[in-house]
Amino acid sequence: MPSKPLRVALVGTGRISDLHAIEYLQNPAARITALCDRNPDLARERADAWACSEVHIDDDLDRLLARDDVDLVELLLPHHLHLQAALKAIDAGKIVSLQKPMCISIEEADRLVAAAEGSGRPFKVFENFIFHPPVMKARALIEEGAIGEPLSIRLKSNPGKSRTAWAVPKEADAWRQDRGRSGGGPLVFDDGHHKFALAWHFMGAPSAVHAFIHQTERPEGGYLDAPSIVSFRFSGNRVGNLEVVHSPELEITSLHYAQDDRVEITGTHGVLWINCGHGQIGKPPPVALYRDGVVTEFTDVETGWEQGFVRSTRHFLRVLQEGGEPSLTARQARTVLRFALAAEESARTGRAVRLTEDDE
Repeated sequence: MPSKPLRVALVGTGRISDLHAIEYLQNPAARITALCDRNPDLARERADAWACSEVHIDDDLDRLLARDDVDLVELLLPHHLHLQAALKAIDAGKIVSLQKPMCISIEEADRLVAAAEGSGRPFKVFENFIFHPPVMKARALIEEGAIGEPLSIRLKSNPGKSRTAWAVPKEADAWRQDRGRSGGGPLVFDDGHHKFALAWHFMGAPSAVHAFIHQTERPEGGYLDAPSIVSFRFSGNRVGNLEVVHSPELEITSLHYAQDDRVEITGTHGVLWINCGHGQIGKPPPVALYRDGVVTEFTDVETGWEQGFVRSTRHFLRVLQEGGEPSLTARQARTVLRFALAAEESARTGRAVRLTEDDE
């Protein structure tokens, strides 16, 4: 167990870094010592906002990785930069937490899995949705046998508009519109990683994926990959689907992205509903269970989207102190990436993509 707080550097200080920083700032097991961004003024703004103005600010990753006051790096970069940045951090002997998706191709993912597993140092691909409190409550209920054996999972991703959501920087939107940098569409591939991770989390790796992905032009320019639907099969005749619909005039309550996420898991004995992903429509219970003719609502569950980030980081810090595996490991993240890439491939070819046992 480390006797001193882990010294943390955040690489990339864009909009999402505010959520990644929360647990590092409040957990005695960690301390932010450096920030790195190609725009040092932005990094300084973040340092001031987080009341850690004494941290080192850098605009060069190589120089940052050479510092001996950095134990762990949190890589928050556009997708096409993930592989090289992660490989450099691994080579520098750092503990690594890499933003999802791990890479933009399986070939890149294979290189990263090999490097991470061969390094002997902890490596994590960051996924917050599996640590979202309603999801954790639903997982606990399933493990208790609340719905029997899960048979299917339905996921709904529903962007809209919001008077309360945060502003998305133009730079963050721009690279997500460029498939060469993003690796796929903003809703099905980028945000979809969360949904594919949830499907994997509850049902395991899929055996086949089939997708229809439509592109809708936005009035402000660019596109959204919606409406879309992705269907998947799992072993044991279990099934699932992800439906992505953009409702431009649907008001959503959110402090973050203007989006609502809903999940339904059907089992042999009951049904679970998980609500309140990014934001929410109305005031649904975070989790609801139907079994034996009775609906039970679980309302004492935190729903703030930031809580998934807090708990994901907290889990990683606990693993670093006490041992165990982070979530996601490099190999687990490869499985989720293969899931997402299969959806893109299926939509492109018009055919179902069969996944082999090697991808499980």
